[in-house]
Amino acid sequence: MQQLRSDIWCAAFVRRHNDQGNFCVVSRRGDAIAGQVWIEVDHLDGTVSLFTPAPGALLDSPPADRVFQKRFSRTDPLTVKDRISREIEFDQDLWVLSLDLRGEDIGVDVV
Repeated sequence: MQQLRSDIWCAAFVRRHNDQGNFCVVSRRGDAIAGQVWIEVDHLDGTVSLFTPAPGALLDSPPADRVFQKRFSRTDPLTVKDRISREIEFDQDLWVLSLDLRGEDIGVDVV
């Protein structure tokens, strides 16, 4: 099954969270069709989590939707910013979504 375009998926993610009363923005636009999506979550307590696409080796079968892994959990914001900056140097097509959320459930599949 083919995945939804990155620009459409990101727009839906941002819209869904903003409709729920969470603040969510596109911090960086990548390739509209096939750019990777990273989600940076500010927990509003001085900590940040980072979700990145899950490697295919972690999945039993091809997913119907995007699947993420938690790369950093409630860590220092500079650690996450540094990791994102290093990835952008490598992958110019990267999307970064920034979400302010006090809870843990960002509304995506996580392995």
